[in-house]
Amino acid sequence: MTFTLRNACAADIPSIAAIYRDAVLMGTASYELAPPSEAEMAERFVAITARGYPYIAAESADGRLLGYSYASAFRTRPAYRWLVEDSIYLAEDARGLGLGKALLNELAARCAALGFRQMVAVIGGASDASIGVHRACGFEMSGTLKGTGFKHGRWLDTVLMQIALGEGLTTDPDETAYPGTLFEG
Repeated sequence: MTFTLRNACAADIPSIAAIYRDAVLMGTASYELAPPSEAEMAERFVAITARGYPYIAAESADGRLLGYSYASAFRTRPAYRWLVEDSIYLAEDARGLGLGKALLNELAARCAALGFRQMVAVIGGASDASIGVHRACGFEMSGTLKGTGFKHGRWLDTVLMQIALGEGLTTDPDETAYPGTLFEG
């Protein structure tokens, strides 16, 4: 399948909401139980992109949105500002084709270029496919939180994986440049 990666935009929100709706209703990657509306997804998009985090769309040759990824704050306390959490969602017919790996590699590269030092994956339902994609992109296992969610009539574990970005922990960050200034004022 041929696809291109580009910055997501507001016009993508209906497709993003539809892909996420399927993930909420059918999967365990999200612990939400009811899919958010397009308006809520638009608000989330603005909140993420307004802070300068990357939000990437994968588009087919015929212009259909196949999936998306974005980075966001792992936590909003200032000491965490060098750490981002990744999120990746794919349309059902786009799974297993290498798209998740392409989105994740691009997201990590963009986050490193912005100055982030670590990326964490919080994998709901301990999905083998998601763990495999993250492992293939260089993430290492950090741990498993047992029974963190109850969805689809069963208890779900959450897997944490992590990768260093850019210089990682080898140097001190520049606190006067983005993302050092993320949670000021």
